[in-house]
Amino acid sequence: MQKFILIASLGLSVLFMNCAGSGSKESSKEGAIVALTNETFKANVFNYEANSQWQYEGKLPAIVDFYATWCVPCKKLSPILEDLAQKYAGKIVVYRVDVDAEQILAQRMGVTSMPTLLFIPVNGQPQQTVGLLPAETLEKTIHEVLLVK
Repeated sequence: MQKFILIASLGLSVLFMNCAGSGSKESSKEGAIVALTNETFKANVFNYEANSQWQYEGKLPAIVDFYATWCVPCKKLSPILEDLAQKYAGKIVVYRVDVDAEQILAQRMGVTSMPTLLFIPVNGQPQQTVGLLPAETLEKTIHEVLLVK
């Protein structure tokens, strides 16, 4: 019985350690695409409820992919964005928003077609594109909009 209690308590402590900090800005693995909800979008990207003017909340430039699970162009874009997130790890952050799960956020950000990409420099206004873009065009945009010194 004591062994069971010891094993159960160790299992629970590991579970709690893995869950700790899951809502923080620093919880994502570098080079991985980070899924956003309405609340995490407001904390990490733009708090549209508190600010009437654009104010980016992040420290690194970002791409936000507004997608739908049923969207064929979104499915084709996904591996391209995963590659770019790894290639530019530590230089940019790539976020993903499921528009079906986050309809209010998509509406507030003016997303009407998928995929919609929002390119967000640390300073300045974001730029939006709609549709499936080739990797070369995305990389060019990363350099011209996000990594400009």
